[in-house]
Amino acid sequence: MKTDFDARWQALSEKVLSEVKGWRLGHPRATFSEMETALDEQLDRLRAQMLEDMALASDVANLELMPPEKRPTCPDCDKPLGARGKQERHLQTEGDQRITLRRSYGVCPTCKVGFFPSG
Repeated sequence: MKTDFDARWQALSEKVLSEVKGWRLGHPRATFSEMETALDEQLDRLRAQMLEDMALASDVANLELMPPEKRPTCPDCDKPLGARGKQERHLQTEGDQRITLRRSYGVCPTCKVGFFPSG
């Protein structure tokens, strides 16, 4: 499980704070609504990176490293999923940020149904 994202989050947080401050200094007569929009845009970037890191820190991000008895199971037949390599999954956050996750794709050995396990 990859969990060494503290430094990245700290650096991105500092960048976001600096950009918000710079935006405000460049827009001294901005309305409250304009300030809120500018702040949300910057926070959405930070949120997206944090979500991506959190998703990739999951054990199920790499099923090949998990013993079969510890893997997520098929929702239909309850058999442990087989690993079918890593594939990209593209998601859109509520803040309209695009996230690309490269995670394990699991396939049920019985039902042949494939999906990205949650977690």
